[in-house]
Amino acid sequence: MQTMRYINLLDNASRVKTSKCFVYNNIIYFAVPVDKISRAIGPNASNIRMLQEKIGKRVRIIRQAMGKEEAERFINDIINPVRFKSIDISDNMITITAGSNQSKASLIGRNKRRLFELEKILKDSFGVELKVV
Repeated sequence: MQTMRYINLLDNASRVKTSKCFVYNNIIYFAVPVDKISRAIGPNASNIRMLQEKIGKRVRIIRQAMGKEEAERFINDIINPVRFKSIDISDNMITITAGSNQSKASLIGRNKRRLFELEKILKDSFGVELKVV
């Protein structure tokens, strides 16, 4: 129900329709088609500022992924500024190689909260499992 509220707020603010809205690391993400990103952000980011004031959390607009071939860019947009060494995409598994221990800890989060959030996002978006090494 909360997700639908966020989607309706974006639609009312910018007239951009999306079905992809999720929370990762206490930031609300809206995945919109590439040609609608500037419209969703608004002039001088006015739509984002208005959404942040109404919701009380940070808001980010990212490009919507159109299949598994865009999964690496999609994941990078979500976990930015954390960097990973590589990503391997197979039929039903995405494996992220973190590289350093700090990157791995940032991807997993305290009590594995970020890991569970990212797993849910990838399961909903691509229907795949996640593994972080």
